Amino acid sequence: MTLTIPELGMSRLRKAAEAAEEATGLRAEIIRGVLMMSPTPRGKHAGIINELFRQLDPALPDHLESYQVASVSLPDDKDDYATPDLLVCDAGFGESDEWLADPGDVELVCEVVSKGNSSKDTTEMVGWYADAGIPAYLLVDPRDGTWTLYTVPREGAYQGVLHGLYGEDIELPALGVKISTGGFTRYA
Repeated sequence: MTLTIPELGMSRLRKAAEAAEEATGLRAEIIRGVLMMSPTPRGKHAGIINELFRQLDPALPDHLESYQVASVSLPDDKDDYATPDLLVCDAGFGESDEWLADPGDVELVCEVVSKGNSSKDTTEMVGWYADAGIPAYLLVDPRDGTWTLYTVPREGAYQGVLHGLYGEDIELPALGVKISTGGFTRYA
């Protein structure tokens, strides 16, 4: 296995994240200064992400696109970054050589709760995305067939919280999109 030399000017933690990701194949993130590693999603997890992508991408306004496996930084801290399952941001990101989306260009992040690492998605990331100023955070939970939409970030917390069940549509009025959840799968 050959490791590449991380970019010059990166912090030790960023260098460690890059090396760990390359060596293990796991997804690395730095959340509030802590290196977190996540395995590749299970089939049902990946299937929900694909379904979200299929519904979101064609319905978005022309200036926005949805991206899988793209990272977003915490404002003013390029070492602290998250890689949501799906994000919607300015379409120009797809033409960029940057690896981190500017949080000011991101309109929505989506996470599907992992079977084994649920506290990260359901607690830690809610505050992180609010701190980053992401206007909407959609959390889909295949453990119990529910979803939660967080909106209006202010002072590290989302002011709007809407809970729903599989089978109930998710309205994203800021994007002009409605997501059908009837086809989402649940973990066994």
